[in-house]
Amino acid sequence: MSVGLPSWRVLIEHMAEELHLDLERIGGRDANYQTIAEYYRLQLGSMESLRDWMERNWQVSREKVEKSAIHSLIVSLDFPIIYTTNYDRNLEVAFEIHGRDYVKVANARDVARVTPEVTEIVKFHGDFDDEASLVLAETDYFERLSFDSPLDVKFRSDALGRTVLFIGYSMSDMNIRLLLHRLWSTWQRSGYESDRPASFIFMPNPNPVQEAVLRRWGITVLSEEENDPGEALQIFLSKLKDRVDQLSASAAPDR
Repeated sequence: MSVGLPSWRVLIEHMAEELHLDLERIGGRDANYQTIAEYYRLQLGSMESLRDWMERNWQVSREKVEKSAIHSLIVSLDFPIIYTTNYDRNLEVAFEIHGRDYVKVANARDVARVTPEVTEIVKFHGDFDDEASLVLAETDYFERLSFDSPLDVKFRSDALGRTVLFIGYSMSDMNIRLLLHRLWSTWQRSGYESDRPASFIFMPNPNPVQEAVLRRWGITVLSEEENDPGEALQIFLSKLKDRVDQLSASAAPDR
């Protein structure tokens, strides 16, 4: 949304309009987009029309991405692997704008193209270029709860041996909560929980309830005192970049 993408509410309203549904009769502001998307698939037989609409409306100009401080910071932080639940290509465009190589991973075939020298952009909930990969309707989410798809197996492998920073995930998303819990549970059962790499999650505003639950799962909550989520994230990433630059400079050999 920081570069003008529609909110999930806009998606809900579009599906309701196309299906001639009265939103107030199906939950109003509490309507669940996954359930409506499931109904959409049942009524129309496929998600092709919705995918096409989303692809048109989930795209922003290269100029907007180029001016996005958040996207610029993500690229400059040089993360080895980026997992995103977004379907759009804005991250890929940001890497292209800044002249950085990347490999997109949206299915099992893409996993074989991964190389250690290039940032991986893993489209965890699918990619517009592959309709079958999209995780959008309720059934799609339920099937992912088993966490045995190729991308789930890859995430477990990546997350077990690395420091993980979660950004932008809704803590009401049960898929994400279950994923975090299983990651903690795996380390706890291993008997080597004290050797687990640190994990963090950024939340725009402090939340003592979430902090307590996530701390139990071995995840440290980071936040900024800023009302606007986009501003909070930009401030956080800027501080992180400054700290990384300081550490890189101190580690560099004297000239």
